[in-house]
Amino acid sequence: MKVGLLHSLIRKEEKLLIEEFQARGINLQMIDDRKLVFDLEPIPNVDVVLERSINHSRSLYGLQLLETAGVHCVNSAKVASICGDKILTSVALKKAGVKQPPLRIAFTEDSALTAIEELGYPVVLKPAVGSWGRLLSKVNDRESAEAILEHKSVLGSYHHSIFYIQKFVEKKGRDIRSFVVGNQCIAAIYRSSEHWITNTARGAVATGCEVDTHISDISLAAAAAVGGGVLAVDLFETKDGLCVNEVNYTMEFRNSIETTGVNIPARVVDYVLGSRP
Repeated sequence: MKVGLLHSLIRKEEKLLIEEFQARGINLQMIDDRKLVFDLEPIPNVDVVLERSINHSRSLYGLQLLETAGVHCVNSAKVASICGDKILTSVALKKAGVKQPPLRIAFTEDSALTAIEELGYPVVLKPAVGSWGRLLSKVNDRESAEAILEHKSVLGSYHHSIFYIQKFVEKKGRDIRSFVVGNQCIAAIYRSSEHWITNTARGAVATGCEVDTHISDISLAAAAAVGGGVLAVDLFETKDGLCVNEVNYTMEFRNSIETTGVNIPARVVDYVLGSRP
C-alpha cells in the first residue's frame, strides 16, 4: 500500500507516526501543504492519505481535492469540515442525541447579548473556527459581554461576527480528552489546570484517566456523530454526567502515550493501513 502524509510542520506527533509507518515497511510520500499546487487532476500516486496539517483551511481544501482525485483520506474532508467548525459540530452532536453544554448561536451583537442573558452568566464566547484554546472569552456580566461583543464585531474576522455562546461549565480544574480510533476508545487523559482553560497547549498537565463505559460510550457516540475516524473528544464532567465540549480531527497525543501506556501512533497506523475501501 502506498501511503501519503499530508502535513505542515513536522511535530513530535508526525515524527512518531513516520517512525511507526517505517517500522511496518511503509515508505511514506510526504505531502507538504505549503508546497502543494492542485489543478484538479489526479496527483499523488498513493492509495490513502493521513491528514496531519495544522492549518484548518489547508486541511479542509487539501482533503477535498485529494478525495476528488480518488484518494482515500483519514480523516475525510466531511469529518474535517464538521470538526473544524464548532457550530457544525454542535449540530451533528444534537442530531445524534449526544449531550453537550447548553449553547446559543447568534448573528448580531444584540441577539448575542439576548442569548447570553438567556443562558445566564457566566458564559464562554468561542470563535466558530479555532483551536488550542485561543480567543476564548469567559463572560461574567453584562458590561463585559457588551465590550467583548463589540470588539469581536469590529476587530475580528467574519468568523467572529458569528457568535458561538456556550454556558460556562464548572469543571473543577480539569476536563477529559479521550482518543477514538475507528470503533474503539483507546485511551483517555485528564487535563488539569488552575486556569479555566484546560488545554495542554495552554499549560494544562496531563494525567492518566481510565476509560470506563461512560467515557467510551459518549466518546464513540460523538465520533460517530461527526463521521468517525481518528479523533480526540473533549469531555466535561458535570453533576448530570459527561458531556462533549469539542471533537478534534487532527489530534495531538505527544503528552498522552506515556501517560496512558497506549501506543497511540501504532493504533493510528493500524487504522490507516486497514481503512482503504
